[in-house]
Amino acid sequence: MMRKVGIIGMGHVGSAVAHAMVQEGDFDEYVLIDKKAEKVRAEVLDLEDAAANQDAAYKIIENDYQALADADVVISAVGNILLQHNNPSKDRFIELPYNVEQVKDVASKLKQTDFSGVLIVITNPCDAIAALYQKETGYPKEKVIATGTLLDTARMRRATGAAFKVSPKSVSGYNLGEHGNTQFTAWSTVQIAGQSAATLAEARSIDLSEIEKDSIVGGYTVFMGKGFTSYGIASAAVRLAKVVVSDAHEELPVSHYQARFGTYLSTPAIVGRAGVIAEAMLTLTANEEEKLAASAKSIATKFEEVVGK
Repeated sequence: MMRKVGIIGMGHVGSAVAHAMVQEGDFDEYVLIDKKAEKVRAEVLDLEDAAANQDAAYKIIENDYQALADADVVISAVGNILLQHNNPSKDRFIELPYNVEQVKDVASKLKQTDFSGVLIVITNPCDAIAALYQKETGYPKEKVIATGTLLDTARMRRATGAAFKVSPKSVSGYNLGEHGNTQFTAWSTVQIAGQSAATLAEARSIDLSEIEKDSIVGGYTVFMGKGFTSYGIASAAVRLAKVVVSDAHEELPVSHYQARFGTYLSTPAIVGRAGVIAEAMLTLTANEEEKLAASAKSIATKFEEVVGK
């Protein structure tokens, strides 16, 4: 069965996604799109130069929206990272006014195709942008998903693993809410090699608030050092795309529409080829429920301020 992915926006993140997918042999056909034709041509040629040394064969199509008609997945990586420079608030919503126009343009072109797969949103602020894409395209809500706190959860697992001196793969649990400043680590869900993180932290005098802070602002540490982030978010997008195309029915903390809040935000969901298949059952503390509701309210409020209802 032919596996096909489209990537719209070939900046640092879009190109990192394409390279990772090619390296892993995840798809057979790629459609790479960007307004900068020379940049797309360069990325295509660079990836084609790698083909002779890759295990899997692949075909690349450039700047052709109609080629997305039979794609399994389309990934939105459009944006302008320069907007994050001189941003003392470290709030991803600073990108929303600019990206609203980019999304409307992309959505209008997507609607002219027969694309019926899953749209994965990386573009920031991804919760609000996913909502805008769904509104502009009219695609089923369950088929428009943002990477959300899948990345922040990975950062939490990295920071927790370092603090407790274990592999991040031995850490389970979630960061929830906005992929942004109002997210939080749901410590009631976090375990280290099967043991409660909160219990172990108390026994070892480890400050969980510092780990949580690291998971939330860690992306800005990367950003300040290299001017952008790419590998972490690319790996999150690739994982999500693979779960979709393989119909894995895997539980992931991704941003998806939640009727109880009337907005997109991240909690665990079961994901497969049809997009979000079901909500994962999650028992939070009363304090965590309050934080989740506050995060949802923040996303909805900021979205309405810029985009409207």
